[in-house]
Amino acid sequence: MRNIVVEESRVLDVEELDVEMVERKGLGHPDYICDAVAEAVSVGLSRYYEEKFGRILHHNVDKVLLVGGQSNPRFGGGEVLQPIYILVSGRLTTEVRTSSGVEPVPFGSIILDSARRWLRENFRFLNPDLHVVVDYKVGRGSTDLRALVEAETKVPLSNDTSVGISYAPLSTLERLVLETERMLNSKEFKARYPMVGEDVKVMGLRNGNRISLTVAAAMISSLIKDAGEYWAIKEEVAEEVRKLAGRIAGDREVEVFVNTGDIKEKDIVYLTVTGTSSEHGDDGATGRGNRVNGLITPFRPMSMEATAGKNPVSHVGKVYNVVAGAIARRIYEALRDRGVATAYVSLLSQIGKPIDMPHMANIKLKMAKGAVLSLDVRREAERIADEELSSITKYTEKIVRGEANLF
Repeated sequence: MRNIVVEESRVLDVEELDVEMVERKGLGHPDYICDAVAEAVSVGLSRYYEEKFGRILHHNVDKVLLVGGQSNPRFGGGEVLQPIYILVSGRLTTEVRTSSGVEPVPFGSIILDSARRWLRENFRFLNPDLHVVVDYKVGRGSTDLRALVEAETKVPLSNDTSVGISYAPLSTLERLVLETERMLNSKEFKARYPMVGEDVKVMGLRNGNRISLTVAAAMISSLIKDAGEYWAIKEEVAEEVRKLAGRIAGDREVEVFVNTGDIKEKDIVYLTVTGTSSEHGDDGATGRGNRVNGLITPFRPMSMEATAGKNPVSHVGKVYNVVAGAIARRIYEALRDRGVATAYVSLLSQIGKPIDMPHMANIKLKMAKGAVLSLDVRREAERIADEELSSITKYTEKIVRGEANLF
């Protein structure tokens, strides 16, 4: 029997609080880049291991560091003076003993190719061969962790003691912050406003019924002719965000601020050559950005684990966060008509134990006003959790195929 405990949440839900704060670091943010590169490398390694050896072997490349470069952006042009430096660090399987001998893994080529491919596919003005130096410093994993990942067991054994946490649904502010960044980095938006770079960060504040969105958007210097055009574009971006807010936030008052660090009198504006602040002094690291739901939510329970770069087979720092989100969404969708307002899911592992048998699966259900947590609701929530944990291995391929949101 799985250790699943369903209980009622007795704390105020985030929508009931007077103040709420939410953040999203977007596609071109240095921390997002580190998460994305770490995950791209993990996927590259996973696919190679599967194709060559029939299974995903031990690896954790969740320690990526980005050191910002230097640039000289100016209206109508600009250049990168010193490239961005990205260091991929971690542990992986560097060689495999087969019946014909020891076969080395071309991990260096996989790391460099995976990182550069992601950069090439996600930036329009950042040339990974010219503007970025990708390096790596990796070692072989410890014997005990390799043994756990590669154990011949029906269900993988956890290679860490950790907690995965998620919840559903998102609050209005959370949805607005998430969708704002996604809109600003969508292909449709870039087609209309190509001068808006990929480095978009959104900070949301709700004070009672009033919402404030602070947007930082790196602008492409070569596509803006002068300061007048820059300030006009800023207002157009703000107006597009206000239109989106009108569809999501309903009758709540929404203020939108764009690039509040600009100083008009001193001609200080947020210009970049490549579309990311990484080109000039802003640094990044894996795990400092968004959680598994794509947001940073200090007013909610959340794990501090970096989901990106960890192996998708048995590293619960990745798998449990993804599964916790799936369980929470299923419970909410199935039981919202029976009074469940929010589902919080926490999964605790023990190293060396089967990942489908968590040390604790705790489900906290926040009930709508006047609703009662009945025995039937408890049992259905427990059934959903049990079902998802029973099929937990399906999430490995979902992660490798890019079908699971990680950051």
